[in-house]
Amino acid sequence: MLPFLRRQRARSGNWVSVAVHGDRIDLAQMEPGTQGRSLLRCHSHRFGDEAAEALGRMRRQLGRDRFLCCALLDAGSYQMQMTDAPPVPEAELREAVRWKLRDLLDYPVDQATVDVARVPGSGHGGAYAQHLFAVSARNAEIAARMRLFHAARFPLHAFDVPEMAQRNVAALFEQPGRGVAVLSMDVNGGLLTVTRDGELFLARRTDIGLAQIEDAAREVSEQALDRLVLELQRSLDHFYRQFAYVTVASLLVTPIPVLLRHLQANLDLPVEALALDSAMDVSAVPELADPVRQRQYLHLIGAAMRSEPHA
Repeated sequence: MLPFLRRQRARSGNWVSVAVHGDRIDLAQMEPGTQGRSLLRCHSHRFGDEAAEALGRMRRQLGRDRFLCCALLDAGSYQMQMTDAPPVPEAELREAVRWKLRDLLDYPVDQATVDVARVPGSGHGGAYAQHLFAVSARNAEIAARMRLFHAARFPLHAFDVPEMAQRNVAALFEQPGRGVAVLSMDVNGGLLTVTRDGELFLARRTDIGLAQIEDAAREVSEQALDRLVLELQRSLDHFYRQFAYVTVASLLVTPIPVLLRHLQANLDLPVEALALDSAMDVSAVPELADPVRQRQYLHLIGAAMRSEPHA
């Protein structure tokens, strides 16, 4: 089965990430750019009833470029949770985690595709528990997506999830040895991650979305913002108790002015807008000047930044 979380080296080219949302397919491609940055290309196509036909057209538009492709899953099509790492050899880790998930899934665990990613320890021994992230998805969901790509003659090499994609973006803004928190928002809710040295330590979702934050009724908006601040404070407090050896330097937020102002005024942590153009060359995609388009493509861009494992 194709991997979720393990980083893959693009042996024959660069990564292309693809997301299918209802009647729209989004695609992002990363290429080496000048001065060590990356050149970004993004495309979005709407389609009627023939998703495979639309996906096939997008594949042909890539021409003879050599690349590896990953499919980005929607938040509702998988589950991701942190758990204690079972004391087993690495080769047996996924099966051991599968056994631990049997009481946490609402369907039989033998119908699940499972992958894992370890959370780094302190590096100094001590009493810190070893943790890992477990991602699970129904086999039927994975098989349906694979059939779609096969029908489009679009080679598929891996699946990815927004949490790990956001980790990749966050790594562009990290300070050496210090963590960075990132909060992304869309119409369905928010995703908070904390990373350090390119590794994911925390992933939490909130059901507070843009519709509530940008509500025309001031009272509704302020209540949503206050709830979000409380959730962030609780999540970060829990993180500091669990990972006291990680210092978080700042919180980066997808550019939403009312959200940015409220968090800056109410959190004891530097809060800044997440500006993609400060970390990569986005000149090939002028529409990314629009914050709405940045939010739409953020995780797709992160999924296209897959890389080889750390040595």
